[in-house]
Amino acid sequence: MSKKEEFKEFIRNKPELVEYIKNKEMTLQSFYELYDVYGSDEEAWRPYERSSNPSNLVNPSKITDIMKNINIDEIQKHINTAQKALGVVEDLTTKGTSNVTNAIKGPLSPRPLNKFFED
Repeated sequence: MSKKEEFKEFIRNKPELVEYIKNKEMTLQSFYELYDVYGSDEEAWRPYERSSNPSNLVNPSKITDIMKNINIDEIQKHINTAQKALGVVEDLTTKGTSNVTNAIKGPLSPRPLNKFFED
């Protein structure tokens, strides 16, 4: 297997390295150069390993506190207001299109033929 193929396989097994590339913190070329020098030595790649941060995990007690503070009546009022606004917009758009289509489909009379310069 060539060095490139080994590197491709190495990158496939390290999704955290792909995140560095997507975030433009590192380039694929830089990672390839590191791989060319150090290979798959864990010590060389340790600075690029991202461990899951426990502070990012959601605490179940925080979820219950959030749920306690939700006022269902207020949410229902906001939903009703949004529905009314959408109904008004719908009425305006359907009335506007029916007037336009009626104007287009209306009776057409032939226009008079105007002669200029004694044609």
